[in-house]
Amino acid sequence: MEGLFGTLIPQVQHALRKEGYTVPTPVQSQAIPPQVEGKDLFGSAQTGTGKTAAFTIPILQELANNSEMPERRQPRALILAPTRELAAQIGDSIETYSHFLDVSCAVIFGGVSQRPQEKALNHGVDIVVATPGRLLDLMGQRCIDLNQVETFILDEADRMLDMGFIPDIERVIAQLPNDRRNGFFSATVPKAVEDLAGKILVNPVRVTIDPEKPTVEKIDQKVLYVDQSKKDELLIDLIRKRKINRAIVFAKMKYRASRICEQLDRAGISSAPIHGDKSQAARTRALAEFRSGKIKVLVATDIAARGIDVDNITDVFNYDVPVEAETYVHRVGRTARAGAEGHAWTFCSKDEADLLREVENFIKKKIPDEIDHEFHRESILNAVRTFKTSRRKQAQKKNKKKKPKQWALKRKPRSLKDLSD
Repeated sequence: MEGLFGTLIPQVQHALRKEGYTVPTPVQSQAIPPQVEGKDLFGSAQTGTGKTAAFTIPILQELANNSEMPERRQPRALILAPTRELAAQIGDSIETYSHFLDVSCAVIFGGVSQRPQEKALNHGVDIVVATPGRLLDLMGQRCIDLNQVETFILDEADRMLDMGFIPDIERVIAQLPNDRRNGFFSATVPKAVEDLAGKILVNPVRVTIDPEKPTVEKIDQKVLYVDQSKKDELLIDLIRKRKINRAIVFAKMKYRASRICEQLDRAGISSAPIHGDKSQAARTRALAEFRSGKIKVLVATDIAARGIDVDNITDVFNYDVPVEAETYVHRVGRTARAGAEGHAWTFCSKDEADLLREVENFIKKKIPDEIDHEFHRESILNAVRTFKTSRRKQAQKKNKKKKPKQWALKRKPRSLKDLSD
């Protein structure tokens, strides 16, 4: 291997080659070297850019270069993730890249029996990937000792913030050694995320990929104006006409995700829901069937979808316009992974006009209208345009009030008195 991957230890190179990876992604090229040098890192990158490998590979490199084990094998690296699915995906990544290394990893999350997790910890592990809640439970039961942690990674910090995990994260950090390396990763960087990073990182190297382009350029994004009551029919129509075989549908409520699946199944389109009311076993089974192609459509809520790592997703459907504009970025990032092409369809009802505007402001782009379908409602399109126009006029009116003052400052003075004012 040449370039950055060629500088890694042979075992990791071999694992990368085995998976067919020969060239690092931009975030990997920028994030791996400073971490290998022992520096703290703040990484801001879109979903699907290869950021998981950007922090797992340096950990493996560090563990291999410093192979001295404590008498009792205790965790030397801790990775926190907001959801069970994301924790499992990170664990899979570590398993892949450590295939030729003597490195052990335990993945810890709630919703399942903790006995196997306790057993793994008692046996001794090098890396722990965990969700905050279950980790704190095990810490409280003295099932895990974090005194030997050399590297701490916080992944999906913005979602941690949304889910209210910050107090839990602070409790975990309080139990870690001060002399450690930190990694901090977030798809978006609002002020609250910056503040959290400031509490964790020490003189970090910052890596930002496409900061002015929050959505992947190759995604073909469209907005469709439709009555709320017709969204199911529109979804089924698009999936059939486009012969879609792998798609994710995002719904904002758990009961709605389940209901959408019922409608898809009745239409002969195989699907499965993923949301907080589903057991971990059901969610794991749904993901496995989605990956294998047994089901064509995964219907998910935003929180449950974090960590879904499936290649070749061609289409993402925003059944509901997201309430938070940033969520749009997370949703559409499930397609067009690693630069591939993909399609994002947003269904907008009359009551969602303001939410659509917020999304477009956030991504700094007007999403093109798709009106060539039988469920198109021109009245909703007009309502959305009216809403945008009224907002624009309000802004213009506000600016006009300031103009007389600006003119007064620029006018030519009529006398020496004017000059002295």
